[in-house]
Amino acid sequence: MGNREDLLAGARKAIIERGVAKTTARDIAAAAGVSLAAIGYHFGSKDRLITEALAQALGTDIGDRMEALVHDGAGQPPLAAFIRLWDGMPQVFEDNREGMLASLENLVRVARTPESKTYMDDSLTGAYTDLGRALRESRPDLDQDTAEAIAELYFVLTQGLGILWTITSGNNLPDGARLAKAIAALARES
Repeated sequence: MGNREDLLAGARKAIIERGVAKTTARDIAAAAGVSLAAIGYHFGSKDRLITEALAQALGTDIGDRMEALVHDGAGQPPLAAFIRLWDGMPQVFEDNREGMLASLENLVRVARTPESKTYMDDSLTGAYTDLGRALRESRPDLDQDTAEAIAELYFVLTQGLGILWTITSGNNLPDGARLAKAIAALARES
């Protein structure tokens, strides 16, 4: 790995151990085994490094698992595949518990840091495209725009359910059947 990749890995490690608020640039540099100056050289700031490290880690961990659940629903009727996906997401959150907590802690910092907000804005398009691609692979009947619209809905649902899962015991989250019932009712109203 190069210094940039070492810093991303070091940031994730330090954040999981200490939390976002308590992680210093020195903690990250030490965990990465690089100089403190490398943060500025590769990322410009500790804030940008933390934003990228968490976005990439959760994007990869949760995104890959979500795409696998989408592929698992291939060949099923659309609402059955939807139910399967959303019934599987609480386990995905559980498997990424520490990252979810760090991400929630990071949200306010991102909202208050223009540089981090810009990075997140720029990253969303890629997240929608990747998930849309997985949806089209599992449902070839979807055109690209429809697949990306569904990906946007899935992303929003993931964010909302992820936050609720993080701050509750998870017992009160709607399951896939409940969410599918709401979507089917909305579709009938159209």
